[in-house]
Amino acid sequence: MKLATLKNTRRDGQLIVVSRDLASYVAVPGIAHSLQEVMDHWDKMRPGLQEIYQNLNAGKRPDAGRFDPKKCHSPLPRAYHWADCSAYVHHVELVRKARGAQMPPSFWTDPLIYQGGSDTFLAPTDNIPLRNSKWGLDFEAEIAVITDDVPMGCTVEQAAKAIKLVMLVNDVSLRELIPGEIAKGFGFYQSKPSSSFSPVAVTPDELGPAWDGRRVMLPLISTLNGAVFGQPNAGTDMTFDFPHLICHAAKTRALCAGTILGSGTVSNHQPEDDSSLVANGGVGYSCIAERRMIEILQHGHANTEFLRAGDRIRLEMLDTQGKSIFGAIDQQVVEVS
Repeated sequence: MKLATLKNTRRDGQLIVVSRDLASYVAVPGIAHSLQEVMDHWDKMRPGLQEIYQNLNAGKRPDAGRFDPKKCHSPLPRAYHWADCSAYVHHVELVRKARGAQMPPSFWTDPLIYQGGSDTFLAPTDNIPLRNSKWGLDFEAEIAVITDDVPMGCTVEQAAKAIKLVMLVNDVSLRELIPGEIAKGFGFYQSKPSSSFSPVAVTPDELGPAWDGRRVMLPLISTLNGAVFGQPNAGTDMTFDFPHLICHAAKTRALCAGTILGSGTVSNHQPEDDSSLVANGGVGYSCIAERRMIEILQHGHANTEFLRAGDRIRLEMLDTQGKSIFGAIDQQVVEVS
């Protein structure tokens, strides 16, 4: 099943069911107005939504409209809880290596996580505002799951069952503000502005064999100004899978229905030189910072600039037939005062 949220006069938008091919949709006000309502009553509402989805795919909904991602919010325009992790420890290791910092052994056994701002997500085709180019605007291509209620101290099995929807994330970051905030010992805030999510969130069964119950085994494609910047496989080199990330997040607190948990920047192990570029046969990178780290290690300085006004970033995942699963996050950077 595929679900999305249309923009309207309500802050939480209008819940819609989207066809498998992302061509059409049906609004479902008789079941729920928002995705959060569905998350709050998942077991009760899913059967009705699933029936509509099946009829929509079979062409049995004459009331179906043409699906346009430009009219969509992120599936949850706002959420009670948004936490992002670093499941791909290679990404963290690379960043630390470039600045000569040792990797604590605990990073391989204890996931990094921070709770981000969830009150104002960007829509998947909204512009990314940039007030100051010196702040080092970067994209981060990630996978995220939306959970049901999760009890404190849950088991891995409970965590796996709590995963109800999967989507993509652009975890927008301001790299040059991060060191100062980290140095204060209190974590991210100004360096992590509003994130954006794919137009469509899908139930794990829509991923077929690419979903093993714990991770998504498909490339996540990042395109910067029309050129493929990265296409690492999201299931490869994922040190901590989603059930383990959920268990970590729920160690000392319960998670409410509608909690969004991100994987962190998707990253694959590859040579630390130019052969890692997509143009040279590598899988590239899911953020600019990681490419800059390779340049620093290789040449002693970074050559790739962070995002500037006018740059366009597109994040998308295709199935084995080359069809878009979640729709694309497609955003342009716009300078604001």
